[in-house]
Amino acid sequence: MVPERETPTRERAASGATASSRARTRLDQPRPPRRRLLPEWDPESFGRLSERVARFLGTGRFIVWMTVVIICWVLWNVSAPSGLRFDEYPFIFLTLMLSLQASYAAPLILLAQNRQDDRDRVNLEQDRKQNERSIADTEYLTREIAALRIGLGEVATRDWIRSELQDALKELEERQNGHRPEHGVFPADRSAGRDVRDR
Repeated sequence: MVPERETPTRERAASGATASSRARTRLDQPRPPRRRLLPEWDPESFGRLSERVARFLGTGRFIVWMTVVIICWVLWNVSAPSGLRFDEYPFIFLTLMLSLQASYAAPLILLAQNRQDDRDRVNLEQDRKQNERSIADTEYLTREIAALRIGLGEVATRDWIRSELQDALKELEERQNGHRPEHGVFPADRSAGRDVRDR
């Protein structure tokens, strides 16, 4: 019996040897982060930086400073001694710097606009939900006010009670003076013939 038991374990060991040559992955632990060639950055902080740059590019201060730098650049390269000039007349280096600034400014402005569009979309959605809640509340209050008006229409008002009491007082005064009214105030005061005719 012993040799029979050893045979399956040897087969298992042989099959396990090929499995153990592979790296085992554990499912109860997170994978380690992969190495990347490109540097990683926080998209939120990069977006905030792009918004700051875009806001600065849209100010008058940036235009004034850019104009001052260009004027100083041109004046230096025109009037300075030839040994100190770093960009001769066609100003190719100035053109390169301006195109480089524009090539970075355009995507930063677009990124800032996309973030602003996302914020506007979220605000619009919140405003729409708030408007829906306000409309629902207004409709509810309108129904409640209509129900109160209907309920108040059935409630006896002070003027109606006063007029009913005055009518009852007049009838009582007429009774005391000996005048019998055509019909009584209460149903028991009415004549029996009236009840028969009503039927």
